[in-house]
Amino acid sequence: MSCSRFAAATFAFALALTLAVPTHAAVRTQEIEYEQGGQKLLGYLAYDDSVQGKRPGVIVVHEWMGHNDYVRRRAEQLAGLGYVAFAIDMYGKGVRAKDPQEAGQMAGRFKNDRKLMRDRAAAGLDVLKKQPMVDTSKLAAMGYCFGGQVALELARSGADLAGVVSFHGALDTPTPQDARKIKGKILACHGGADPFVPPEHVAAFKKEMEDAKVDYQFISYGPGVLHGFTNPDNRNAPLNGVAYNETADRRSWKAMQTFFEELFGNPPQQRPAR
Repeated sequence: MSCSRFAAATFAFALALTLAVPTHAAVRTQEIEYEQGGQKLLGYLAYDDSVQGKRPGVIVVHEWMGHNDYVRRRAEQLAGLGYVAFAIDMYGKGVRAKDPQEAGQMAGRFKNDRKLMRDRAAAGLDVLKKQPMVDTSKLAAMGYCFGGQVALELARSGADLAGVVSFHGALDTPTPQDARKIKGKILACHGGADPFVPPEHVAAFKKEMEDAKVDYQFISYGPGVLHGFTNPDNRNAPLNGVAYNETADRRSWKAMQTFFEELFGNPPQQRPAR
């Protein structure tokens, strides 16, 4: 083959590869500073700017250690699926727990003040609503550990959420009657051997949802699935009863995707081109 024919064949092959593989812009991220109750907060927005038009928005609530890289990675994963994700900040700009003991104190402040918990989460939801690419008729909340409880409390406040997902979140509430205010659907993904969410809390949660006629799913993963099962950083967790479980992590993420697709249809990037 002559050099010119070889070059032409090489170009044609490269062009065919380019046309065969769809390209997407990288996920865009942005820190957003906002405020609630005089407390400065720093959230993290993630979206795919190759997706055209408005799309569903999801707030993501961090674990009890605070707003960290883990919750940001989850926001980026959601953006990769075609959603606009905003990882909210419950504790304050730059505020992180140095150990589980301090984390317990920080989370405990909100556990003992559910109005503050709801108001702080609502402030994050308001930031998400203001993003021009968000369809404000299609909103959801999800959270991990402490964040799962926050997401559920936000739903109990009557927030305009189509759905809420809790991953190994606390389920108890001092006002179970508020479940009647829930406007959307609920998915709770639970570690069957989680020592921090005792069976009586599970039973009370189910009764709360059923009494209020909430459309909910409760998925318990086992055997031996502990608290914090979605976070790979928990492979060597310093706290007993906390451990990463790859299988439960994968299954719960898939359950979340199916749940959101039920609420919102296929994510924008997965819709066939017209």
